[in-house]
Amino acid sequence: MEQKKRKIPERQCLGCNERKPKVELLRVVRSPEGEVSLDFTGKKSGRGAYICRSLKCLQRARKSHRIDKNLECSVPDEVYDRMETELSEYE
Repeated sequence: MEQKKRKIPERQCLGCNERKPKVELLRVVRSPEGEVSLDFTGKKSGRGAYICRSLKCLQRARKSHRIDKNLECSVPDEVYDRMETELSEYE
């Protein structure tokens, strides 16, 4: 009896447009209260967008406003700055 292969969920990075397994990507989440933050656990509730775990991809997504469009809200500069700081500490 052949064992069924489990499907690995993939998501697209908003920075480099590459499709990767969800576990390799970092989730940016907009909570029901409207607060935007990085979700290192992938468990926070709210609308999510995905980026690679690299500062370069976050900066690219910031420049093109793709996170804003994906989360259907405008992300303030100070939130981006905080996310960049968190990500550079994480790297």
